[in-house]
Amino acid sequence: MGAQFLAEPIEPVAGSIIADGMAAGEPGLPERFIWRGEEHCIAQVLEKWADSRPDRGAGKAVSHGGGKALYRGRHWFRVRTEAGAVMRIYFERHPRSRQQAKARWWLYAIE
Repeated sequence: MGAQFLAEPIEPVAGSIIADGMAAGEPGLPERFIWRGEEHCIAQVLEKWADSRPDRGAGKAVSHGGGKALYRGRHWFRVRTEAGAVMRIYFERHPRSRQQAKARWWLYAIE
């Protein structure tokens, strides 16, 4: 069975941030989050990566061989929850609209 693509906002549970990668510029991953009214707990981080986009004057710039400056747009995490679900979630560093300004964490897919 393939992945179920969702792209729905999730709400981190206050006080549940895992700060391990913050010194390296990663967002604090929520250990627990609310999705569709239900709380989910991350048991294991399986993978993590970030994508880069052209710099539009905002964000953490990343130089790539003297070319156009790039910044990290989304930080992705592939996680396993305590219930056994494998989910791909991401942090949107710079929301695309004012309506999405508060929705920074998203559930992209469930495998």
